[in-house]
Amino acid sequence: MNKIKQNDEVIIIAGKDKGSIGTVTKVLESKVIVEGLNLAKKHVRPNPQAGITGGIEPKEMPLSISNVAIYNSETQKADRIGIRTNTDGVKERFFKSSGEALA
Repeated sequence: MNKIKQNDEVIIIAGKDKGSIGTVTKVLESKVIVEGLNLAKKHVRPNPQAGITGGIEPKEMPLSISNVAIYNSETQKADRIGIRTNTDGVKERFFKSSGEALA
């Protein structure tokens, strides 16, 4: 079970967008792509058959998982995640600071 999953709200703790909050759109092996953050300018070649005009477009680039942390909306801070089994025998993620389960 991964500690960071798709649609999690995360805060960036290192890099040029440090302190920014966003949602995870994709999780790769050891990297994540956060919606609207870590943008790079990418040159795109025009393709009239596909309707692509070309030019310079901003693109979301992957961030290392070590540079993001789960955002705890109650404390308004970054938090660490643990994994435990609940009373039903199902694995769940929980905030290490408060012990409450992640939705």
